[in-house]
Amino acid sequence: MNKPIRKTATMRCPICREATDVAFKPFCSKRCADIDLNRWLTGVYAVPVKEEEDEDGTRPSDGIEERNE
Repeated sequence: MNKPIRKTATMRCPICREATDVAFKPFCSKRCADIDLNRWLTGVYAVPVKEEEDEDGTRPSDGIEERNE
């Protein structure tokens, strides 16, 4: 009959660790959301990319063909 009381984890802002605001979720304010956006736009956050090679060990062409005129 009595349900156990669960503590729900409060989401924290990834920038300043304050509790999040529903209006700016997952951030606590517009300021923290803007800080995060600036970090993406300036390249602070980057997804690493490894260029793949073909089976013969050469890099694949980028789709631009050279013309011999």
